Amino acid sequence: MVDSSKKILILNEEQISKKMIRIAYQILEDNFEEKVIILAGIADRGFVMAQRLKILLEEIAPEKKEISLMRVTVDKEKSALNAQTDVPVSSAKGKAVILVDDVLSSGRTMAYGMGAFFDIPLKKIRTAVLIDRSHHRFPIFSDFYGLKLSTTLKEHVTVTLRESGKSTPKDAAWLA
Repeated sequence: MVDSSKKILILNEEQISKKMIRIAYQILEDNFEEKVIILAGIADRGFVMAQRLKILLEEIAPEKKEISLMRVTVDKEKSALNAQTDVPVSSAKGKAVILVDDVLSSGRTMAYGMGAFFDIPLKKIRTAVLIDRSHHRFPIFSDFYGLKLSTTLKEHVTVTLRESGKSTPKDAAWLA
């Protein structure tokens, strides 16, 4: 557990909200011609973020677009790029997919999440993260991000995102 006396607040609830709105506009701009956008959120916080982006995109889209959600669960203990989805991954065939997570550090989780889509011909795949720590060990980069943050390898970023209908702590991002 992180020592709360040594945590530094890097994003508060209002800042996270503004960053999410900006990311939603960037996704819309990149996918303006698309009729369907699939937000594939990596469980757990990436999926919460994808749910919020879906709501924002539905509010700001000038024309009605179909925004679909997919939960991606990765097993980082295995050496294979293995991921499962809560809906058939074949539903993404020929569509634009945005792989969403809260923090991008080494790129390992995103690489594992992309593994679910390797056998499916997609129109395009992009990545969206709240915080990009720039410690990439895998060739994964954030297409859409809220904050690029230079940290040491020993520092840890923790993101708390309140799930709708639950009384979890307020949204915040901490550096420890």
